[in-house]
This record gives sequence, C-alpha cells and structure tokens, in this order.
Amino acid sequence: MNMNGEKLRVILHCAIFAAITGIFAQIEIPLPLVPISGQTLAVGLTATILGSRYGAFSLMGYAALGAVGVPVFAGFSGGAHVLVGPTGGYIFGFIAAAYVTGLILEKTRFTIPMAMLANTAGMVITLILGAIQLKYVADLSWAQAMAAGVYPFIVVGLIKAFLASWIGITVRKRLVQAKLIPARKVAV
Repeated sequence: MNMNGEKLRVILHCAIFAAITGIFAQIEIPLPLVPISGQTLAVGLTATILGSRYGAFSLMGYAALGAVGVPVFAGFSGGAHVLVGPTGGYIFGFIAAAYVTGLILEKTRFTIPMAMLANTAGMVITLILGAIQLKYVADLSWAQAMAAGVYPFIVVGLIKAFLASWIGITVRKRLVQAKLIPARKVAV
C-alpha cells in the first residue's frame, strides 16, 4: 500500500475508535458527580489495538468532537463546558492514558498480561487527572474528590482493564493477521 493509502487507513482507524468511544460513553451508571461509563473500556481497547500515538490521536479526536458540541460524552452531552467542568479531567486523562497504555505495550509486547498492566496504568492516570480537575472545579477537599471520583471506580476499572486487555489483544491479533493494522506501529 502506498503512503497515502496508509495515512488514510490510520485516519479511518482513529475515527472508528473515536466513534466507538462516543458510543461506549452512552453506557452509564449514574452517580452523583461522575458516572460510571463505558468510555474507559473504549479507551483501553483503543490503546491496546492502535498503540500509543494513534490511540492518543483517536482520543484527541473524540475530545475535539465533544468540545465542538457533538454529543459524544456521557449522557449524550457535548460542548467545551464539559471539558472545563467536573468531569473534564477524565476526558483529558483518556488521551494521556491511551498514550501511556499503548507505549507500555509497544515497549514490551502485545500480550494479555502486559495489556492488563498497561490498562491498569492507564486507569490510574485517568482517575488521577479526573480527580484533580474534580477537586478544583467542584471545590472539594482531596478526601471528597477521592471519594467521589476515584474510589467508586477502582473495582469496575480493573474489570474494564481486564476486558480491554483480553478483547483488545484478541482483536489486535486478528487485525494484524488480516493485514489491517501493522504488527508494530508505523511512522506516518
């Protein structure tokens, strides 16, 4: 495939995973300040399948879509106000989490145990960045921010990290076998 075809393929992969994240965001369990949603599962899948650079690009696209008002965030919300609101730190955390998750896998190997480690690290990054913004925007103490924005998500986050690892590695292997994604990331 020529370089233009490869670039188009990468753009399409990033767009598809941004859309998947928007769809998974609508699967939610409401909580007082921060809902439990499928977004973090989609972030883990994105990073596990696309790797660091393209996973982060995909999540940047997702955040940009939401920022301009496309209702891709949890609860069919959208707009820049979401990014500067109590839950915005989690969305910024998705970008960092995707990059770090993918980077860990690229520096080690794409296996389920390594993906579990990488996705757990991504979960921690998302929760930390989310709790920081939640604390300041909602004017909470650190204990309140942790109670509202971290503790309720740890067990569910570990379950999602496992699912993202297992499904992500399985799908990635099949996409590599079908030559739809490269075995290692390519410079585009």
